[in-house]
Amino acid sequence: MKVGVFDSGLGGLTVVQALANSLKGVEVFYIADTLFAPYGEKTKEQILKHSLDITNYLISKHQIDALIVACNTATSAAIKYLREEFPHLMVIGTEPGVKPAMQATQTKNIGVLATPATLSGEKYQQLLKDLALEHEVIVHDQACRGLVEQIENGKVSDVDTHNMLKDWLDPMKEKSVDTIVLGCTHYPLVSELIKEIMGANIKLIETGSAIARRLESLSSSNGFTCDGELKINVFYTGEIKKEMINMILETWEDGGKIVVRNENE
Repeated sequence: MKVGVFDSGLGGLTVVQALANSLKGVEVFYIADTLFAPYGEKTKEQILKHSLDITNYLISKHQIDALIVACNTATSAAIKYLREEFPHLMVIGTEPGVKPAMQATQTKNIGVLATPATLSGEKYQQLLKDLALEHEVIVHDQACRGLVEQIENGKVSDVDTHNMLKDWLDPMKEKSVDTIVLGCTHYPLVSELIKEIMGANIKLIETGSAIARRLESLSSSNGFTCDGELKINVFYTGEIKKEMINMILETWEDGGKIVVRNENE
């Protein structure tokens, strides 16, 4: 099975890592659209165009069977259109794990860290409205402007990154937030900083493993057998910190073949 995955940068590799640790016999074609990053500060129309262009490229160049939109912002802007435009593809989106967070919290206070575009998007707002009918939980959301850029630049443990997070998280700590949704695929890369600020007992909700389970289920129902070698191709459209690729995928349990190259088509 050939799986296309894209994000505005390297954050979606956290999803690829989850795929690598649970699926075999899959070839992944990952596109880090760094030339257009960050998606979180682009218009819906711009994001939709890039999403359609990337999907068309992955189909024509790599004949993908499945598509993962490894970006909350792009999912909100484009997932509906991608499913309508490419009905033959298995299309999986990414959305903040608000529901599991509401189920996990003990204090009834959860935090959501996400890009401005995700928090203002129709998909997120509708999700909150639907879940509010089921759970009596207070949601403290925070737009993390600039955090994606810090991570893309390899400043995962940088003092400035720590200070940014502290400014956003201290108010949540004061409100007894015990569960935080990492509403961007980049944010698991600063999990240790978040735990340092919030305390080791903070529950962090990310979506990589849920996406991997969903792909496994869809592939099985569509007749694919996931056995054999796994191969990961990482393409990028602009500048990229190549050392970050190895850092993100270093816990890939069985290893395998990784190909990295610039892709400006």
